[in-house]
Amino acid sequence: MGEKDTMENGGTTGMSGFIGNVIHSLDSKKRLTIPADWREMAGAPPHLVVLPSVTEKCLWVYPERIWNLRLESLRAVSSANEAVRQAMRVWASQSERVSWDAQGRIRIKDELLGHAELSNQVVLVGAFERMELWEPDLWKQQVGSVDQISLKKAVQSVGL
Repeated sequence: MGEKDTMENGGTTGMSGFIGNVIHSLDSKKRLTIPADWREMAGAPPHLVVLPSVTEKCLWVYPERIWNLRLESLRAVSSANEAVRQAMRVWASQSERVSWDAQGRIRIKDELLGHAELSNQVVLVGAFERMELWEPDLWKQQVGSVDQISLKKAVQSVGL
């Protein structure tokens, strides 16, 4: 954290979910500061679940209370399907639960940082019910790959 930190696209507001994006640097101990309003939105308990994305080179970060709701639907699906159980087992073994310290910093294990190619700067991206952590150049590529027609179709497909 420091002079290079920036807030773009308005940050977050109220209970609207994690929106906007923030650029922060990992400190010398590889800790990442979670913005205060995002910590407030995550609520109690002060824990986050960090998972490697299965679709992109980023990390998904869920407030523990939201992840627990997601976990219920995963349990229902995986209990009846051996292949899904195996995949979930591997995914869970690559994930971790973290808590923020008094300054709002979290330390993510090196294997997860490596998955997302995070070594210095990190773009914290709001994805409504979760945060995503991106390497800045990979984030620019991601944003650049979405054209307005695709965005419109995606928004319409979810009924907005």
